[in-house]
Amino acid sequence: MKTFKSSGTFRPFEELKELLEKKSLKSVPSSVDNADKGIFKTCDSKNGVSKPDENISNKQPSENELFLEAMANVTPIPRGDRIEHSFISGPPAGSDHDSENETLLKLNNLVKFGTGFVVADTPEYIEGRGYNVHPEITKRLHKGDFSIQAYIDLHGLGVEDARNAFEMFLTDSITTGTKAVLIVHGRGLSSPDKPVLKTSVIQWLTCGPWRKWVIAFTSARSCDGGAGATYVLLRQRPMTKRNRKGAFKTR
Repeated sequence: MKTFKSSGTFRPFEELKELLEKKSLKSVPSSVDNADKGIFKTCDSKNGVSKPDENISNKQPSENELFLEAMANVTPIPRGDRIEHSFISGPPAGSDHDSENETLLKLNNLVKFGTGFVVADTPEYIEGRGYNVHPEITKRLHKGDFSIQAYIDLHGLGVEDARNAFEMFLTDSITTGTKAVLIVHGRGLSSPDKPVLKTSVIQWLTCGPWRKWVIAFTSARSCDGGAGATYVLLRQRPMTKRNRKGAFKTR
């Protein structure tokens, strides 16, 4: 080592540069970033270039591996020493969505094609049957089991003109032996109180002289006018006077 000459001033680092140049130092990680990433470099003495150490892996452990490592020394509780709760499982995944789609499909078919609409399920539905007539007759009549042989449309007529046309129609039907007829009267939705013609037709069928000729009547199917028309099933012979009192049961 070179000696220092005393000059009255203390200079400990004066020959530090010369010492560093003579001493061979090993390289260290080039940056903090590389160290953070788990990448270390070693010195290539031949080329003087540092290169990554292939023996050090930079792969991070997965969550599953970390969990298994943390649970390595855990002992499971014996089944007999714990209380198990039973839960009622909810509907299958997607069932609410499927139910909603089915409802929308039915609604779409109802609006576009009338599919699923049942007149008998509405408040506008009417029916009535004569004395000792089985309830099944009205069901069959509404379903269309009886072929309609004649019809009359009372739309646009006043009550008196409608009554005259109604009586002429029934007279002709009975004379010709017609059994099942259709009377179109409209739903009367524009009436301020209740349907005028529809109510009048029901009254003529159940309270007037024509009641002895009526077996049963019901609102028509949608294809024949729905609640705006009425099927009437006529007798071939009038009901006797003895049985006329309280003859009709209506809905």
